[in-house]
Amino acid sequence: MPFVDTNVLLYAVSRAPAEREKATRANEVLDEGDLALSTQVLQEFYVQATRPSRAQPLGHAEAAGLVEAFLRFPVQEMTTSIVLAAVATRERFGISYWDAAILEAARAARCDVVLSEDLAAGRDYGGVRVENPFAGLGG
Repeated sequence: MPFVDTNVLLYAVSRAPAEREKATRANEVLDEGDLALSTQVLQEFYVQATRPSRAQPLGHAEAAGLVEAFLRFPVQEMTTSIVLAAVATRERFGISYWDAAILEAARAARCDVVLSEDLAAGRDYGGVRVENPFAGLGG
């Protein structure tokens, strides 16, 4: 089962014409249904989707409703064990803590693939591989 990064959720709600192809692809990924995510992904989604500087930000009620709708997927809680593992992964691979936390939440959820535009596509991070579902798309 793939684990989705925040950018998949954000593209799914994008209304930007330049991101139309990515929005379509993100919704296809979500419609496939066999996915996992984490509390971090839900938090980042809400914050970024409602950010006033975002082009066409979502209102609180719409973003909160989407967070609730995303609960249809298995959600990995962020635990102290995941935090400690993310700290070690950040050091091991030289990536941001936040990206390492995504990888470690995926590992805890028993996902061996993370769908993300933000991490190095094709790279294996100690048994968790990254795939970019938007590779080759415009926007």
